[in-house]
Amino acid sequence: MDWLARGWHGEMDYMARHGATRARPAELVPGTASIISVRLDYLQKADAAADAWANLGDPERAYVSRYALGRDYHKLVRMGLAKLAERIASEVGPFQARPFSDSAPVLEVALASRASLGWRGKHTLLLTQEGSWFFLGELFTDLAFPPDAPDQPHCGSCQACLDICPTGAIIAPYQLDARRCISYLTIEHASAIPVELRPLLGNRIYGCDDCQLACPWNRFAHPAGQPDFQPRHGLDTATLIDLFAWSEAEFLARFEGSAIRRIGFERWLRNIAVALGNAPPGAAARNALEARRDHPSALVREHLQWALSRQAEKHAEPSRSA
Repeated sequence: MDWLARGWHGEMDYMARHGATRARPAELVPGTASIISVRLDYLQKADAAADAWANLGDPERAYVSRYALGRDYHKLVRMGLAKLAERIASEVGPFQARPFSDSAPVLEVALASRASLGWRGKHTLLLTQEGSWFFLGELFTDLAFPPDAPDQPHCGSCQACLDICPTGAIIAPYQLDARRCISYLTIEHASAIPVELRPLLGNRIYGCDDCQLACPWNRFAHPAGQPDFQPRHGLDTATLIDLFAWSEAEFLARFEGSAIRRIGFERWLRNIAVALGNAPPGAAARNALEARRDHPSALVREHLQWALSRQAEKHAEPSRSA
């Protein structure tokens, strides 16, 4: 409630709308006596996806958060939880069970940490001694299970996640101002991206993994065996110009069954336009932006104009110094 009162949720009105319901499971699902919290790893083997640091280091390539390279996790996690409920019912008989995975007002990290799945890291994500590359899910039940003991934190004095955050969104340990978070800005934020933050987005067009990439515990992460999370449509190596050339029909078709589809084509173009503005100056980038100069969306046009202006400024810099 303090986080909401500070306005750190930005345009995520649903966070305020549901309010304290997130902390009162029985209000969401009457009769809830226990919650089973689960995790599903999604990190891919080194030979299955391009290196994240390599993508971030190439400003002409597009960076997509690792979790979104493959299929949408929401249904996969909920399907797994439904199967778990069936297995429990086969042992104890019929019972009330309702699965969730980032799909309802649920305090997932708080629940998972209380269920001994890990601890809340300073970046606010759930963290384990095997890293943080996983999804969370919950099964609300009317079975009174004995609760597990919470995990102890193991961050110590490390603040690698705070130091690397491109926009300074992690303003203090365990405190995140979503209004500055690149994941929020490129996914949840529906309006114009604040001008002062645009250069800090770099080539990140959907989400951001910097705090996880910098976390020492992720050196011990195990690759997932789930083929559904392998990159689709070359998203792990795609260039900004190639993705910017997609039509809306291509966007919708290629992201069928992907979490990315939810942001819509307009925000997709907005995000890539910003990244093209941050890319090295060049005729190819300017031509790609010019080709959409008359886009019907005012939101897209604003970011296109900003990107073209930034490209022009960077193109003029060498002649100024000369």
